[in-house]
Amino acid sequence: MGEKGSTPIIRKALIISIWAMAFAFVEASVVEYLRAIYYPLSSGGFQFPALTLEFIQIMGIEHTQRLKIEVVRELCTLLMLVAVGMIAARNRREAWAYFMIAFGVWDIFYYVWLKIFLDWPAGMMTWDLLFLVPVPWVAPVLAPVIISIALIVSGLTVLFFEGKNEPLALRWRDWILLVTGGIIVIISFCWDYPNIMAGGFPHHFQWIVFFLGLAVSSGTFSMVVIKRLL
Repeated sequence: MGEKGSTPIIRKALIISIWAMAFAFVEASVVEYLRAIYYPLSSGGFQFPALTLEFIQIMGIEHTQRLKIEVVRELCTLLMLVAVGMIAARNRREAWAYFMIAFGVWDIFYYVWLKIFLDWPAGMMTWDLLFLVPVPWVAPVLAPVIISIALIVSGLTVLFFEGKNEPLALRWRDWILLVTGGIIVIISFCWDYPNIMAGGFPHHFQWIVFFLGLAVSSGTFSMVVIKRLL
C-alpha cells in the first residue's frame, strides 16, 4: 500500500504495543522486587501508608538515595515511552499517537503483570501510588486505567486519520484545553498528597475533579475529530 498507507502505521502500532507489554513486564518485575524488599508478606505486604516523611527518615541515607534513584527511574520510564514514539513516527502527530498507545498499553499491562505476580491489585478500586514527581500521586487503580484506555483510543484515532492522509488539525486553543484537562486530572491524583506524606491513608478520591479534567480533554479531542469528519 506504500509508506503513506495505513498498513505500515498499523504494523508499527502493533509492534509498539507488544514492546509496551514487554516493558510493562520489566516495570512490574522491578516493583515486585521492591515490594519484596521493603514490604515483605511476613510484615503485612504493601499497603498504605506507603510513603511518609517518617519512613524516609527511618530508612536512613542509603534508602533515601534509593528513593532518589526510584524517582529518576520513573522519569526514565516516561523518556523511553516518548522515545519509542519518536523513533516510529514520521511526524509530530504520529509521535504523540504512538506515545499515547505505548503509555496506555504499558500502564494497563503493568497492572496485569502485577496481578499475575502478586495477585495485586485486589480490585479496580484498590489504591495505588502512581508517581512520585513532584509529589506523590495516589488514586484507585480504575482512574489510571480509564486514562490509559482514553490514550489508546485517542492514539489509534490520530493514526487512523494519518493513514487516510487526512491528519487531525489542532489549533493552539485545542492544545491549551487538552493540557488544561490533563492538569486537572493530575490535580485529582495529587489532591491528597499532604495527607499521604504525613503517613495517612488516602481519603476519598476526587472523582468529580478527575472526570472534569477527562471531560475537558476528551471533549476537546472529540470536537477536533468531528470537525475533520464534517
